[in-house]
Amino acid sequence: MPQQRNKLKLTTYLSAIYRWKKFIILNIFIILILVTLLTFLIPDKYKSTTTIMIATDNTSSLGGLSNLISGNPIFSMGAQLFGGGQGSTDIIFGILNSRSTLTDVIKKFDLMKYYEIDDNNMDKALKAFKGDVDFETNENGLNMVDISVTTEDPVFSAQLANYFVELVDSLNVKLNNEQARNNRIFIEKRYEKNQVDLQTAEDSLYKFQKKYGVITVPDQFEVIYQAAAEIEAGLVQSELSVSLIKSQFGENSPQYEMAKKQLQVFQDKVAQIKTSKDISKESNIFIPFKEFPQISMDYMHYYREIELQGKIMEFILPMYEQAKIEEQKHIPTVVVIDPAVPAELKDSPKRMFIILGVISLIGIILLIMVFQGDKAYQRSEFENVIEKKETSFYNKIIKLYRLKI
Repeated sequence: MPQQRNKLKLTTYLSAIYRWKKFIILNIFIILILVTLLTFLIPDKYKSTTTIMIATDNTSSLGGLSNLISGNPIFSMGAQLFGGGQGSTDIIFGILNSRSTLTDVIKKFDLMKYYEIDDNNMDKALKAFKGDVDFETNENGLNMVDISVTTEDPVFSAQLANYFVELVDSLNVKLNNEQARNNRIFIEKRYEKNQVDLQTAEDSLYKFQKKYGVITVPDQFEVIYQAAAEIEAGLVQSELSVSLIKSQFGENSPQYEMAKKQLQVFQDKVAQIKTSKDISKESNIFIPFKEFPQISMDYMHYYREIELQGKIMEFILPMYEQAKIEEQKHIPTVVVIDPAVPAELKDSPKRMFIILGVISLIGIILLIMVFQGDKAYQRSEFENVIEKKETSFYNKIIKLYRLKI
């Protein structure tokens, strides 16, 4: 039974289509003629595409500086702060889609006239122009960008696309030079500060050396220890001499008095080396032993500061010189892989697709009308005024098309 009901239902629909076939065929024929005529009124449009590749030497905003610092992981982190490693295609797309770029093209090629904008409204021109341009990453590489322009004139499309390349290159060079100038200013300030810090560290070490008579702590302290050891050895020897003279000649002998005075000299000198603060003023060698730790610490602090500032200078001076070179560079930033040429085949409109699409849509609408009209025609009783008017409407169609229902 369900199968039979479905067959009956299908035959009902087919029967309705058969009865209304004249209505369907005539309308489809009329619509087909109208749509065909309208599609031929739509002007042909031609698309020209140029493919550019980002120049590898300009993939970093630091340019050549990236090569200088790439070997050091710490400095490579610094390169990222300058913008190194950032995707260059993002910058290219930013330039292409910028208002200034699009406005430049509109003004240069008088696109206000092309789009028939009488009031010279730039926003209207931009809206119309954006619909005719397309920027996308090329499928063959992330560093390659396709620039497409569609107009009614194939030669005009190619001119617009190629001009976009000129604009991108000039603006990107300008951007790179501006970034290089900012980098140079930043590095220059750091270089000048390093010069001041290095001079300050050298002056501090000079004053320290002058104050204590220290030239180089490790070597000088070794000499001081050797000299002090010799003096203390002399003290021990003098003490032995005093004891021997005392036992041999007695305490009242002139030899004993002389040896005793010599011993006192040695004792005073040893005490002076260990405790006196004035020894460094009187001697070019000796420094009080009790000041060794502090002097050694101060010396190492000043010396380390000079070494640090020197290392910074070794790194920052080449960077500074390279930054000055980068600022003066005017190397092209993009390479044209495929220049735009006038298209020989139109890009749009796709007339066959338009016609098939419209006919398909109209066919569906007509089928709905046929099924509904067949139902309305067979209606003998009306539940409301809408059904009555619907039946009246379809009766008029039947008379108009002289359908045999």
